[in-house]
Amino acid sequence: MTINCTLPTSNSFESCPTRFQFESYSGSSIEALHAILRRLAGIDLPGKEHVEAYLRYVVRRNRRPRTLYSIMGSITLFLGMIRDNGKSSLADITKGDVEAFIEHEQDRGIKITTIRTRLMGVHAFLRYLVDEEIVSPDVFGRRIRLKLPDTLPRAMDPDDVSRLLSVIDDTRDRAMILVLLRTGMRIGELLNTKMADVHLRERRIEIYEAEKNRMGRAVYLSDDAISALKLWLRERDPWKEYLMYGRARGRICYSTARSRVVT
Repeated sequence: MTINCTLPTSNSFESCPTRFQFESYSGSSIEALHAILRRLAGIDLPGKEHVEAYLRYVVRRNRRPRTLYSIMGSITLFLGMIRDNGKSSLADITKGDVEAFIEHEQDRGIKITTIRTRLMGVHAFLRYLVDEEIVSPDVFGRRIRLKLPDTLPRAMDPDDVSRLLSVIDDTRDRAMILVLLRTGMRIGELLNTKMADVHLRERRIEIYEAEKNRMGRAVYLSDDAISALKLWLRERDPWKEYLMYGRARGRICYSTARSRVVT
């Protein structure tokens, strides 16, 4: 028996439509990587060699240049906060640092959608560090859910302020709200304020944005804020390091403090 077999020609392959199309960003991604690495060289961040290794890993996975820039922005913000908190090794990163990063971005007024995007970039970087045995797996705790908060007005009418204060009986909460209203401090800044930063005689609070070099600014207190603070200082535990603290668990978390202000 004879079997006739006709092989397709090269032209027939060329004329045949394909179902899948693959797109490569390798050339443009490598150019973006080189530009990012030049920028990275001039930034003071802990673990820069691991950042570079991670970015090269991302390029090998054929990510868009725009994705590379987004990842680099998220990592830079996160590691910059780690640096400002006095940590110089990526091995020292904890779950608390991730939570602090979220609060830090919220304090800056960043939109919740942007924070989610940055958190995704930070989580991907941390997963890489865990796989490389640079960071402990404990850095991942319960999943952090970000909810869109109610917006506060930029300014409050004096009558509204009076009505708000008239229903606040808690000495700590009253002091906290008055200090925030009169000084323009962010919630996170007030929660990070230590007793050593408060100078009642000079009517000011010092805010340090970088612990290493003690860079920051000072805000000044009004008469009613001073009075409220003095009442709180009579009640507070003198052994506590921070000006504002929780009744049961020590420091007040951002969400709890914000609920007091928004209520």
